[in-house]
Amino acid sequence: MTSVDTERTITVTVNGVPREATVPVRRLLSDALRHDLGLTGTHVGCEHGVCGACTVLVDGDPVRSCLLLAVQVDGHEVQTVEGLARDDGRGGQILHPVQEAFRECHALQCGFCTPGFLMTIAAGLEKRDNAVELTEDEVDDMVGGNLCRCTGYANIKKAVHHAAATMKDSPR
Repeated sequence: MTSVDTERTITVTVNGVPREATVPVRRLLSDALRHDLGLTGTHVGCEHGVCGACTVLVDGDPVRSCLLLAVQVDGHEVQTVEGLARDDGRGGQILHPVQEAFRECHALQCGFCTPGFLMTIAAGLEKRDNAVELTEDEVDDMVGGNLCRCTGYANIKKAVHHAAATMKDSPR
């Protein structure tokens, strides 16, 4: 008779901090982040990978955490919305340019979809050549995989342009 593991201890670097958790082998990354690690900024919407609210970065790439098992990120780096801002050296935080742009451009209403948008857009802007002018097609690609039922996307797209301009002027 074969023994089947029902739990596994994983080690993941989350927002720059090595973390260890023992999780059921079928636990979703979104659930592990929220329930095992206490990082509730990652929202769970559709649980089918359609809405994008649960988007986090794994090794710098956006992934739907509701479609990935926690054991699949063992040994990897995960960044959640809680890890976007950086320490200001005085006990506070400096918002990521995308977070600042969302605030400045009023790109959120209820905020449920915001973490997924922030993570997807941050990854998209950080991977592109800031010297090249941002196109509307690029903006559409960055926001097209995330659903928002409140804003109508105009201010979200405005925020992408605002963040891109900020990142062009002052690289992170």
